[in-house]
Amino acid sequence: MLSRICHYLYNRFETETRTGTWTVSDGTISADLKEGQRFWILGSDLNDGLYTYHATGVMDDDDLLPAQLLDETFDGAILPAAVPRDLLDLAGEIRDWVSSYGDRVDSPFQSENVIGVYSYSKGANGSGASGSSGVTTWQSTFATRLAPWKRTGWL
Repeated sequence: MLSRICHYLYNRFETETRTGTWTVSDGTISADLKEGQRFWILGSDLNDGLYTYHATGVMDDDDLLPAQLLDETFDGAILPAAVPRDLLDLAGEIRDWVSSYGDRVDSPFQSENVIGVYSYSKGANGSGASGSSGVTTWQSTFATRLAPWKRTGWL
């Protein structure tokens, strides 16, 4: 979820770009990172994404599960990231919101009417993810709180 949020914000929170040839072996990458530091892998055929570094192994972007890094050698970049603690806390709230309401938002059903029992309808899902179609999304629900970190595009 954190990587989706970063993509929405056009912000990787990278502190530097380390380019070169990198090797992923046995689910780990040697990148001289701090314990618990988040980092991006870019330019990989198999492992592009956001991860959390731990001496015992790499975790997924939300630091919830061990990442399944696949063995490879690639020319690309490692971007250590300094994701603000406030955003990490908000990402947890967003993950909980998506867990509670995501199925309803993603449902293809726009309305249903069972005579005498219940009736409901929701706005049609438009092309934008910002909620402009009337559908409540995590982006529209948390837009104001995400705004301080949002950029207009990738730098």
